[in-house]
Amino acid sequence: MKNTAKQSGKIAKSAGTVSIAVMCSRVLGLVREQIFAGMFGAGMAYDAFVVAFRIPNLLRDLFAEGALSAAFITVFTDYDTNRSKEETWRLASNVLVFFGVLLSLLTLLGIVFADPLVNLLASDFSEVDGKIALTVLLTRVMLPFLIVISLAAVVMGILNAKGKFFVPAMASAFFNLGSIVGGVSLAFVLPRFGQPAIVGMAIGTLTGGILQLLMQFPTLFKCGFQFTPCLRIKDPGLKRIITLMIPAVIGLSPTQMNIFINTNFASSCVEGSVSWLNYAFRLVQLPIGVFGVALSIAAMPVLAKHAARNDITGMKETMVSSLTMVFSLTIPATIGLILLAEPIIHIIFERGAFTAFDTTATANTLTLYAIGLFAYSSNKILVPVFYALEDTKYPLIASFIAVGTNILIINLTIDSFQHLAIALSTSCSMILNFLFLSSVLYIKTGGYSLMYLSKALAKILGAGSVMALFLFLSRNFFTAQLNGGLFPASVILFILITAATTLYGSLLHLMKLQELTSVTSKIRERFSR
Repeated sequence: MKNTAKQSGKIAKSAGTVSIAVMCSRVLGLVREQIFAGMFGAGMAYDAFVVAFRIPNLLRDLFAEGALSAAFITVFTDYDTNRSKEETWRLASNVLVFFGVLLSLLTLLGIVFADPLVNLLASDFSEVDGKIALTVLLTRVMLPFLIVISLAAVVMGILNAKGKFFVPAMASAFFNLGSIVGGVSLAFVLPRFGQPAIVGMAIGTLTGGILQLLMQFPTLFKCGFQFTPCLRIKDPGLKRIITLMIPAVIGLSPTQMNIFINTNFASSCVEGSVSWLNYAFRLVQLPIGVFGVALSIAAMPVLAKHAARNDITGMKETMVSSLTMVFSLTIPATIGLILLAEPIIHIIFERGAFTAFDTTATANTLTLYAIGLFAYSSNKILVPVFYALEDTKYPLIASFIAVGTNILIINLTIDSFQHLAIALSTSCSMILNFLFLSSVLYIKTGGYSLMYLSKALAKILGAGSVMALFLFLSRNFFTAQLNGGLFPASVILFILITAATTLYGSLLHLMKLQELTSVTSKIRERFSR
């Protein structure tokens, strides 16, 4: 692990840049969810919106943070390293045109068959008058979101391969901004024309997707991008991308496949279950995005360059260093979400149509989702390694294992635990997915440093245990304040999170966790200048 410090510093620097942008996006996303909670609560309208958005959003997550992005970066980096500029930009243009046409056709099919799609996904909605019809309408409004957000993923891949991380990561903040401003404005206007307010939020979502794509164009052209209108289906580079993508569409993101399946189960539970699950998952997506996705975006081009040079040793060191950083960030986040779930939900969502009962139901769901947080984020690191190696069959196998486990656990527990069974099964399937992928990579790459990972994990768990004890005692001491008014509860929660984070970071610093040392040294270097 002689290059670990160097790799850690490089990835941490890029990940830090991405994290800032992702944090802005996720905070705006929470504001968006607060608006939904205040305006619509956890009832029919928001249930319909969640299911309607699930169809394009499932494909968005597979493309934007998954199959298309990973496959494109792998091939584009190879071209950028070993081919001429003309060939590289020609590949990018061809990919943009091809997926623009393909996804437009897919979107048209989705609009035409929206009714059977919704009935397949949430057949139990038919038991509530008008719920299916509303969900179909919202689905048709939001389906074109898939086109713009997938093209945004290709542009993001180009910029990441060129070492530009901040702008594409910040672009998702413009999605949330467009959703909030456009959606809320239309939600107040459309009812005057006989349309439900939730339709305005759907149009706002589409507006946000367009802004996310357009926001990246100036930086793209500054990188020297030259668009050439062309569609060459037999282009070798495009074929490589599609070859990597076909199994990856299923294999890269079993989380999204499970959510798709879980939506069907949730629609059969009591009304509000779909909403509680979505609000909780939105919260757990904050650390996944800031830590897992940010590190994945930063590590992916590095992994691809190692693969292009056939440097397996460098690839393994990058992966181990990235996993260590993921563990060091997600384990304390898990502890915090579990111990502070109820005050977090109370402060963020409990107002307007969102009741104290909704707070308790959502907090219990969040606790179970948080258990799998480290696995969610770690899989964002492990899967791109397989794509860098151009071997996608194992993520595909892992996906089927995860989905099968998810369905089995839900069927065994849903009668007793209702929507909580879905959160628990999702976390369990993600943990199993992580164990499978990490084991296969260990065998496939001839072994990586388990001793290094074990020592780092021991330090992280030690510091995390002390932090957990501190939060447990503090939460019990301040129970009345945390369950009280918005302002005192927010102040106490902020103090507890700040103190716990400082305590955890200080303990890791004393135990000399190498990844943390690399990051802090980079920070000291920057300030010393």
